[in-house]
Amino acid sequence: MLDVPQSGSKAGTVSSRNRYGQYQRTRATPVNPNSSTQQAARNRLAALSAAWRGLSDNQRAAWSSFALTQPQTDSLCQTTTLTGYQTYISVNASLGAAGLSYVSIPDITAPPSAPVLGAETTTAAGFSVAFGASPVPANESLIIETSPPLSPGVSFNNDFRIVKVRAAAAANTLVKSDMEVKWGTLVAGQKFFTRASRVTSTGLRSAFTSTAVVVT
Repeated sequence: MLDVPQSGSKAGTVSSRNRYGQYQRTRATPVNPNSSTQQAARNRLAALSAAWRGLSDNQRAAWSSFALTQPQTDSLCQTTTLTGYQTYISVNASLGAAGLSYVSIPDITAPPSAPVLGAETTTAAGFSVAFGASPVPANESLIIETSPPLSPGVSFNNDFRIVKVRAAAAANTLVKSDMEVKWGTLVAGQKFFTRASRVTSTGLRSAFTSTAVVVT
């Protein structure tokens, strides 16, 4: 549809965009399975909100200044600037997901480069995808995410879930057992969009390295 950029819901209609542009759909009630992963994420956000209130004025000011240097691109491809609070939550949520300690002061140095895509094996019996250096460098974690299993004809995905976090000194590879713990037995013909990013112990996160694979 041709309209001004919109995102969100009004009454029974939801506005959003995909690769083809702006669209609207009927609003649906979201499913809330309240999984252990969801609970962990919610607990992390609650703890970080409480921790923000415990920061000093100078620390909060540092996050507000840092936020101005970190413009974000939203789902409508518009550039926005987060608040200091939102940036603090975002940085530390990434650290928590990577199994790293929270930080109270932002790191103003440049983020690490994105991991380099390595060897891929896409058979159901020997599935593996390598990202970046192996082992994972000291003071870093490698967060690997994938889509749910999709039809091989699907060419666009924006639904990623954390499948594995590789800590420092661990191998850099997403393997069959990681996938099957998350998604069940791999079957020929399943397509997975995968991406990985590096997170440092000071809260810096790289851009994503992405690939799509079809299980054979």
